[in-house]
Amino acid sequence: MLKHTHMLLTHQYRIQPSIAQQAQMNWWCELLRRHHNYALGQRLDWLRRTRCLADRCSLISEPMGEIPGASPNYYLQAGELKQTKVLFPDYRNIYHDVQQQNLKRLEKAWERWVKPDNSGRRGGRPRFKKKGELRSFTFPRVNSEKAGANIRGGLLTLSKIGSMPIILHRPLLDGFTLKTCTIVKQADGWYASISLEDQTVPALIPLDNIKSAVGVDVGLKEFLTTSDGETEPVQQNFRRDQKRLARHQRRSCRMQKGSNNAQKQKNRVARIHQRIKRQRKEFHYKVAHKLVKAYDLIGVEDLNIKGLARTKLAKSILDAAWGEFLTILEAVAVKRGVRVVKVKPHGTTADCSTCGWKVPKTLEIRTHDCPKCLTVLDRDLNAAINILVRAIQAVGLTVSACGGLLSWVTRHADHLVKSVEARSVGGGSFPRRTSSGMSSCEIGSPDYTACG
Repeated sequence: MLKHTHMLLTHQYRIQPSIAQQAQMNWWCELLRRHHNYALGQRLDWLRRTRCLADRCSLISEPMGEIPGASPNYYLQAGELKQTKVLFPDYRNIYHDVQQQNLKRLEKAWERWVKPDNSGRRGGRPRFKKKGELRSFTFPRVNSEKAGANIRGGLLTLSKIGSMPIILHRPLLDGFTLKTCTIVKQADGWYASISLEDQTVPALIPLDNIKSAVGVDVGLKEFLTTSDGETEPVQQNFRRDQKRLARHQRRSCRMQKGSNNAQKQKNRVARIHQRIKRQRKEFHYKVAHKLVKAYDLIGVEDLNIKGLARTKLAKSILDAAWGEFLTILEAVAVKRGVRVVKVKPHGTTADCSTCGWKVPKTLEIRTHDCPKCLTVLDRDLNAAINILVRAIQAVGLTVSACGGLLSWVTRHADHLVKSVEARSVGGGSFPRRTSSGMSSCEIGSPDYTACG
C-alpha cells in the first residue's frame, strides 16, 4: 500500500475580475500558448534532427541543419526567457514565475512521453495548443515572501494584474500551507484554485480496530450495490441532457467560424458540458462521504475501465464515470483514515458467494441462482459479497464475532462464513459456525488474535 507522507488539497474559489483584468488575463493565456508551442517545437525539432531510422531516410538527401549540442530541457528554455522578453516586449508584462511554470508543465508532459513509468507505460505525445486551448496559468507562491498571489480580506491580489474580489465560500483550513494559485478560465467565469499542503496525514485505522466493512459493486442498472444490500440509483447525467446538447451543437456547426455568434454558441455548449460534469462530481462526492462515514474498510474492484469503454456500453460506462468515483472515494477515505482495498474483478459476478461454485451469467440475467447450494440473490449483491470477502482476505483479517466485525458478521453470517470456508484450504484458518448462528474463536488459536 502506498504510504502518504503529506496531504495536498485543492480548493477552488470564484473570482470577480474587472473587464480590463479579464482582457489582460486572456492576453496572458494567449502569450503563454504561443511560448508553449515554440518551446514544444524546439524540443520536437531537436528530436527529429538527432533521431533517424535506417529504413525511413531519403535515399537522395536528408535536411540536417545545425544540431544543438544539448537537448532543450526546462533549464535551457527557462534561461532563454530574458532573450524572449527582448525580442517580444509583451512578455515583460507577464509575471516571471508564471512563465517558468508554463515551461514546467511542458517539461512534465515531455518526461511522461519519453520516459516510461514503473509499469512500462508512457504518456501521449505533447500537442501544440490551438488558440483558446490554454486557459490557465499558475503562481507558484501564495501569501509568502516574493509571492505573486496574495489573499487578504476577501481580495485576491495578483502581481501585474491587480486586486479582485474572491468568494471564499469555504474557509482556508488552519494548519495548511498555501502552495500555489492557479487561475482558470471556465465556461461561466474565472476561478482561483488554491493548493494547500499539510505535512501530517491521518493514520489508517488499525486492522484490530476495524468494526465495519463493506463490498461495493459498481454497475449500470444501479450505480453501486453494497454487500449490505443497499443501492444507489444511476444518474445518467449525460443522457438526460443529450438531446439538448445535440441541438446546441447543430446550431454551433451552422454558424460562421470566428464570428461573435459562433463564440457565444460555443460557450453555451461548454456550459452544458460543465453542468453535466458538476452534477456527476457532486453525486460522486455525496456517495463517497456516505460510504466513508459508515464503514472502516471498503472493498472495490480494480476495473480496467479503458477496456470496458471499448464495448457497446461505452456511453453508459463513461457517463457513470466509475474511475472518477473510485478516485474520489480514495481521496475522501484518506482524510478519515478509512481503508479502501482494490481486489481483482475476475469471477466476482460468476462465483457463488455461499459455496464458491461458478455460475456463468449473461448481462440479461439479473439474478444469481446457484444450482449447487440453491442460493438465490441479486447478481450485484452476490458480486458485492464476493468483493468484501476478497478485500478482507487481502488485508489479512479473519471474520470473527469476537468484537471487531460483530455487527457486520451478524448481517452476513449466512453467506460470508460459508464462502470463506469454501475458499479456504481445508477451512481451518477461519472460525466455524456454531449452533447459535454466531462464529466462535478458541483462545490460543490463530483466529483469536484477529478478534477485535
